[in-house]
Amino acid sequence: MSNVCQMVLTVLRQVEPTVVLEQLGSTIFEIALLMVVKDRSDNSTYPGVSREDSQQKAMTDFYMIYNLIIQLTPILSVLLLARLGDRGWRKAPIVVPLSGYLLSRIALLLVLIFGLSLKVMFGAAFLFGLSGGFCAYWPGVMTLVSLGSTATDRSKVIMRVELLYGTAGLVGSLASGHLFLLQNAFLGHGAILLIVSTLLHLLSLIHSIILLQVKQVHHQDTSENCHLLSHTSDNAPVAEAPIKINWANVVLLYAAAVLYDAAVGGAIEILGTFVLKEPLSWSATQVGYGNAAGFVIFLTSFLGVIVFRCCVSETSLVLIGMLSFASGIYFMSFVTATYMYYLARALNLFALIPMPIIRSLLSQQVPASAYGTTLSSLQLALKFAGLAYIPAFTKIYQRTLGWFPGFVFMLASIFTVLGMIPISIVGCRLPQRRHPRIQGS
Repeated sequence: MSNVCQMVLTVLRQVEPTVVLEQLGSTIFEIALLMVVKDRSDNSTYPGVSREDSQQKAMTDFYMIYNLIIQLTPILSVLLLARLGDRGWRKAPIVVPLSGYLLSRIALLLVLIFGLSLKVMFGAAFLFGLSGGFCAYWPGVMTLVSLGSTATDRSKVIMRVELLYGTAGLVGSLASGHLFLLQNAFLGHGAILLIVSTLLHLLSLIHSIILLQVKQVHHQDTSENCHLLSHTSDNAPVAEAPIKINWANVVLLYAAAVLYDAAVGGAIEILGTFVLKEPLSWSATQVGYGNAAGFVIFLTSFLGVIVFRCCVSETSLVLIGMLSFASGIYFMSFVTATYMYYLARALNLFALIPMPIIRSLLSQQVPASAYGTTLSSLQLALKFAGLAYIPAFTKIYQRTLGWFPGFVFMLASIFTVLGMIPISIVGCRLPQRRHPRIQGS
């Protein structure tokens, strides 16, 4: 019994429980927010357009402003929290953003219960951004994972955390649609769902403050170059850190990352409202199932890396992932029935492979001492890109509602194909010796 208790305590002191609780709460919150925005937009009217198109415009306008606030406000907070983390306050980039998560969930609960204006959520988004948001939280999680693992095991541990993240999102999505319909004499649709989300975030915050333990495994500096999503066998050569930054490859990888992030972010930005309009007209339960299909991609991308890394290079892995997303989102342009939506999602099986691999490739182009700075700069570049593609995709969707609502998905597919060009150039530039094939076990 003492051994079991010791094992449970060891698990609770790791970062994985925080990640699972946070992702469960966030997935539930996102669906609750979507349905609340839909309900509040029912009576919206725009001159010269139908009632349904007016609702779509009102929803996309809200999400455009909401997401722009979330994209813009964390920039200074991320840099400050990263600095605190480097100075020894390793839990700060996790605890502070989780506080912002909790406050934003409480804000939506108050909006729903007391009938407050939906504009209150803009203030909640501002507070969430000031806390660092996901942009500070996820690098903080990855830092603890890296500190607590050896170079040999790091890629496996990171993949395990990402798999848990996706699995928690899958479970939360499947449950949220049903929880949204629960109500009693005092609470309407969605209140119970938001209470559950708030409690999960509260537990996640308490866990990160009280139980989460910062564990550091000492290893040689050369181990910092371990790939994020691949590791060599005992007999395979390990690439040494470059003495100088390979600026050409860094710029090409940045360009590929920004183009792909714009494609994915712009498409997902619209997808939530797209499924609520005719001919799909999804309910809350169907939205939950649709989100669950998105989180299945975490599992399939994980399996894709395991299978393909034995026989292809890292740049080829990125191209496989980009091709998967491009084909699936292109098919989404013509979706008119629920079964077609799931077919399009099935084509996105490997869509989550590119970004982690791009980060791994970036770490191979710079000295170990510049690893953190390079990845943080990439994250900020993606943030600034969001300030451009979020309003662009929103306005394009609104103007094409009448003749081709799926045009934005076709545009996302084009952006993805453009992102494949710099990755292909990097693949030609990288010497073969830097990417030895992974030997079988």
